[in-house]
Amino acid sequence: MNYQDTIEYLYNAAPAFEKVGAGAYKEGLSNTKALDEHFGHPHRQYKTIHIAGTNGKGSSSHSIAAILQSQGYKVGLYTSPHLVDFRERIRVNGECIPEERVVRWVEEEKDFFEPLCPSFFELTTALAFLYFAEQKVDIAVIEVGLGGRLDCTNIITPLLSVITNISFDHTPFLGNTLTMIAREKGGIIKENVPCLIGEYTEETRPVFETIAAEKSAPSSFAEDNIIESDAEFELKGYYQVKNKNTILNAVSILREQLEISDEAIRNGLANVCELTGLMGRWQKLSEKPLVICDTGHNLAGWQFLAPQIKETFASISAINNSLPSGRSGGGPSLRIVFGMVDDKDINAVMQLLPKDATYYFCQASTHRAVPAERVTDIAKSKGIEGRVFHTVIEAYKTALNEAHKEDMIFVGGSSYVVADLLTELPTLH
Repeated sequence: MNYQDTIEYLYNAAPAFEKVGAGAYKEGLSNTKALDEHFGHPHRQYKTIHIAGTNGKGSSSHSIAAILQSQGYKVGLYTSPHLVDFRERIRVNGECIPEERVVRWVEEEKDFFEPLCPSFFELTTALAFLYFAEQKVDIAVIEVGLGGRLDCTNIITPLLSVITNISFDHTPFLGNTLTMIAREKGGIIKENVPCLIGEYTEETRPVFETIAAEKSAPSSFAEDNIIESDAEFELKGYYQVKNKNTILNAVSILREQLEISDEAIRNGLANVCELTGLMGRWQKLSEKPLVICDTGHNLAGWQFLAPQIKETFASISAINNSLPSGRSGGGPSLRIVFGMVDDKDINAVMQLLPKDATYYFCQASTHRAVPAERVTDIAKSKGIEGRVFHTVIEAYKTALNEAHKEDMIFVGGSSYVVADLLTELPTLH
């Protein structure tokens, strides 16, 4: 098999949650433990940091990895989902796992794992943990896939457990109250291992305090300890302000066990994307017109994205309206390419979308995508008009063709919308 054949095999042999949704979700750790034992418990060969949460865990994972790399550690980074290439999930010092290693692993091991009928994420996690051991990393930053307690990453015993925040997401699996969701994500808290909670509510804080006490795990809350820092943070989303404080608190705790200099913190925060390959976080794709994409995909994320889109557009409008326009019909336009997947609260997110934009409703190439016609109907019920496009790239190309250079285009609503865009982007520009 070549690399593409191998990836197709993995998706077909072990369905991925992001491709097919609930049918790919496997509760429990039996397969994970079987795979871990088969490969000789590779995660025990290096230090780890475990990061869970509803939002911000990807940005936090990449940022902490960037800081550790800047200190000179050899750092493994395991995250999901990928945006363009499967190999993004498994990196060492920002470099993706080689195609050849993925192919060889499947060829050598499929006779063992096929009878287990594992999920795609179970296989990916096993490969990541093994690869990090082979590469002799000093430390690996491990992002939880879904939840925490029953997530297959939860076999590690880390230096630090981080839970960025809790909001409503994946409720069919994690529960329909913040207390229930917090209990699932709090499952990554380990005996005598420090745990850090980024943000909390009156419902979630007692849950974390109770679990930490039961586990004799020293606990702290980043919101109780605002760390002032003049370190420039490359990630510009409004939501990154709280992420930065969580990251700084995490590093403060890690400094009790690892050498991390102030310079490493500054360099890591300033160069997250270059050091780790992070994409899709308030990412600027073009200046004229201004094109921004962001993977924010639920209500909590859009509570930050909606005002940032509004204020960014107001800012460029103020600048452009002071210049000769050269176009009929007035000043700049805001154009939004938007789609969502079926386990998010699309109605709540729609309430936050600006009414005075031109909309291009689309559906990503995943079975979980809400059909573009349905997105359009929901939008119409909220007083928002838009057109239907059956692919992200068709919607984006139309928006780009219709845009003037002083306009703003935002692409988002789902990680998979951004993934489809970034995959096709090289063919457009």
